[in-house]
Amino acid sequence: MSSPISRARVLNPARWSFGVQILLGLVVGIVAGFIARTWDVVWLTSTLKQVGGLFVQLLKLAVPPLVFTAVLVSVAGLRHVTNAARLAGRTLLWFLGTSLIAVAVGIALGLITNPGHGVNLSLTGATAPDTKGGWTDFLTGIIPTNVVGAFTGGNVLQLVFLGLVFGVAAIKLGEAAKPVLTLAESVLQLVQKALWWVIRLAPIGTAGLIGKAVATYGWDLLRPLATFTVAVYAGCLIVLLVVYPVLLRVVGGVSPIRFYAKAWPAIELAFVSRSSIGTMPLTQRMTTERLGVPGEYASFAVPFGATTKMDGCAAVYPALAAIFVAQITGTELGIRDYLLIAFVSVVGSAATAGLTGAIVMLTLTLSTLGLPLAGAGLLLAIDPILDMIRTATNVAGQMVVPVLVARREGILDQEAFDRPPASLTTRETEPQAVPAAA
Repeated sequence: MSSPISRARVLNPARWSFGVQILLGLVVGIVAGFIARTWDVVWLTSTLKQVGGLFVQLLKLAVPPLVFTAVLVSVAGLRHVTNAARLAGRTLLWFLGTSLIAVAVGIALGLITNPGHGVNLSLTGATAPDTKGGWTDFLTGIIPTNVVGAFTGGNVLQLVFLGLVFGVAAIKLGEAAKPVLTLAESVLQLVQKALWWVIRLAPIGTAGLIGKAVATYGWDLLRPLATFTVAVYAGCLIVLLVVYPVLLRVVGGVSPIRFYAKAWPAIELAFVSRSSIGTMPLTQRMTTERLGVPGEYASFAVPFGATTKMDGCAAVYPALAAIFVAQITGTELGIRDYLLIAFVSVVGSAATAGLTGAIVMLTLTLSTLGLPLAGAGLLLAIDPILDMIRTATNVAGQMVVPVLVARREGILDQEAFDRPPASLTTRETEPQAVPAAA
């Protein structure tokens, strides 16, 4: 018979794992959303929207200082890493390679499922989204007109550009840049600490976000787009549960089961928050502490991946969406068009910039193929539901690539990788100190 003390420990939420807490939030959200939609409980729907909205707003609040300081410090920190150029080059190549595999999965599923055939939807009432992607806009949008505007406007690509420029300049200046780097490292640690407090609210945020989705959308909205929705989830799950495990086993020689056991908290948070950048502190923590990737390398690879590595949003989804829009508009796609989809997905993935949603990437793909942008308007209603699995796939890929590169370079801490995962409530998971400026 268990003692009262042992029963108290089991019933104490503080002792439950972070994953269990998020799953409980998921269940509570689904039940609350179902009640709100079935019996039209207006106040409950409103509460769920406010709770979920506040959680995402808190995550987004940290985006400008987090992105800028993380990129600046990570680029400057490469001067401490042996063979930094080779590591950066291999990381980029793996980002591109896995994106190419992901877009191939999306195109193959699109050709197999034909998600637009038999769909009784018209573009007459659909309008193009306000946010559009174009090659000229994408390239010119990288460089800000002023530094302050990049921060206040929340343009992640511009923040990445500024972080890269300042990081390279810091390397060139050497000792003279030490005070600036010290300040950036302190700000980064402060932001990460504050964001960790927000992340601890994820179970509550999960209940609000999932509950809002169930209460607002339900199944009625998904039914006309059921094939497309299933195809997107199937494509992302193939990448998440087939492609990545094969790469981990064959290329990395590590256990995929062990990887997902360690990385799962970040993937869960990405699923409910729909923000790669909001998840980035937890992603980096899982990559270094649980998966054994050296902190000096992970401090570059994870922030870089959070802004450019988007297998779900920029590969699987736009491929399927382009095929969907082409089919409902009666447009025939040829080999050239499929090659263009692959090219746009691999080269233009940074356009998603780690923020919630992939509308910019979708409109970039549609405009490149000459398809009507109003087609994207049809998918806006279900975008939050699709974005959950897309972002989870993104974040998983942002951890897979550093593990592969570190393993191939012989710098992966195999003991840390094989060690059973510690609870997220332990001191081990507190924000890691960024390597001090030398």
